[in-house]
Amino acid sequence: MRPILLILAMIISTFMEAQTRILDTIYANDTKNVALFFPEPIRQGITGSENFVFTYNREKEQYFGLLQAKQGKESNLLVINRNGSIFSYIVRYKAQLSKLNYFIPMTSSIGNEKPKVKDSIQTETFEKKIDNSTYYYQKFCSYLLDRRQYLGRYTRRNSGVIMRLENIVFDKEELYFVIQIRNNSTLDYDLNFLNLSVETRQKGKKKSLQRLYIEPIFKHHLPSKIVVNETVRFIYVMPKFSLSNDRRIILELNEKDGERNIEMKVSHKYINNPN
Repeated sequence: MRPILLILAMIISTFMEAQTRILDTIYANDTKNVALFFPEPIRQGITGSENFVFTYNREKEQYFGLLQAKQGKESNLLVINRNGSIFSYIVRYKAQLSKLNYFIPMTSSIGNEKPKVKDSIQTETFEKKIDNSTYYYQKFCSYLLDRRQYLGRYTRRNSGVIMRLENIVFDKEELYFVIQIRNNSTLDYDLNFLNLSVETRQKGKKKSLQRLYIEPIFKHHLPSKIVVNETVRFIYVMPKFSLSNDRRIILELNEKDGERNIEMKVSHKYINNPN
């Protein structure tokens, strides 16, 4: 009994943190085996009363254990997986069982026996870095939208919807694509997506084109709708890259539930020589 008491004492703090959580109840009896399948192999399993028995492979860790019960007062079952995840349940005797198999998800874990302090610190540092980057992107994008600098030739239109690539700016390790869309049509424009891809022109007798989508790091003021006679300006922040002579950028504007789509091709020269 002493090892059991030591184990229970070791994890009592975890139970204190989860005391407000309502524990699920598992029913068992002495004529059938109730199987519990866990997301990780079982390292330890303990019941709080002798009229409940939880058996599992102690020599070779496996994902399941078997629960049986004799008639008596309810108790509890504590299971610790190989990765330290802790699961706790109320166990009760029931003569007639309606459920013989329980598949336990990781989300049912009430905690972990080893606090991941290092991981928490790393996560906090990472989140702080993300917050600082987002703040900088927002400030620099606002600065660029206050400026008026146009590349000139990059304007495309379709049925009164006009897309213009105003500027490409390099800063630190990112490229900022400043884009303007004007709706001169008689219908509102619902934006489905605006994708930026790199298109490669394959050489040879059978010429072909391949496109590789680039995920923006940050989107500033991207609209979901452009109403009639409205002009919107927004920015895509992309990771820094350069292009060879056989590649170019494709900006693809797509309308939701419509056909006023626009495709703009941007030369590698503007990507390799941004403002």
